[in-house]
Amino acid sequence: MLRQIIKIDEDKCDGCGLCVSACHEGAIGLEGGKAKLLRDDYCDGLGNCLPVCPTGAISFETREAEAFDEKAVEANMAMNAENIQPETLACGCPGTHSKTFERDSEKAAEPEAAVQSAGGGAVYAAPTCLNQWPVQIKLVPVNAPYFEGANLLIAADCCAYAYGNFHRAYMKNKVTIIGCPKLDDVDYSVKLTEILKLNNIKAVTVVRMEVPCCGGIENAAITALRDCGKMIPWQVVTISTDGKVLE
Repeated sequence: MLRQIIKIDEDKCDGCGLCVSACHEGAIGLEGGKAKLLRDDYCDGLGNCLPVCPTGAISFETREAEAFDEKAVEANMAMNAENIQPETLACGCPGTHSKTFERDSEKAAEPEAAVQSAGGGAVYAAPTCLNQWPVQIKLVPVNAPYFEGANLLIAADCCAYAYGNFHRAYMKNKVTIIGCPKLDDVDYSVKLTEILKLNNIKAVTVVRMEVPCCGGIENAAITALRDCGKMIPWQVVTISTDGKVLE
């Protein structure tokens, strides 16, 4: 039958495996370090894999293909559920393996502790408030379990360097995702929209730098909030290049 189905450009594919995780039906796998559509009848043509691809290797095409077989997909999913290996990553890259960290909120509020630096002097180390991995917008799976019920922080990656108390002030008790709209050649709004659509996000905080190019991450977040079809509370915070919070 003639129908819409995904198409994978192997020349653009970097083998990250994010599309494999995003495809609930199991239609995509990795062969020879490249993503491949394994079975036409497992692909529903809805394209949950499209927004997670960091290289734009996945697109739609209309061609002759087997009809989507829902019963076969359900049987395959049930079989895979019995053989889940949670520590095995399809792409073999630990940098894209979703993890959640348990943090002690009381310890996060404790004063910074003095530790010995490599140079022999005393430095002060604050507890980290990072609650999950990965953090790069291009790497996070849109259906990662830590998104469910989360307060989401969308931040320009320079902010944590410019603002010294960034962890406690903005990351504490939030799921953090970061990016640079000037350096990443991708439209963040597509993936952010999917994250907001697919998960019960409680609130969104956007933290950006004052520089004009940083407006890209704010605009992407606002577009996603508009297009996700939900009413989600949100706010934008701007940090100056000398590390001050601007009103």
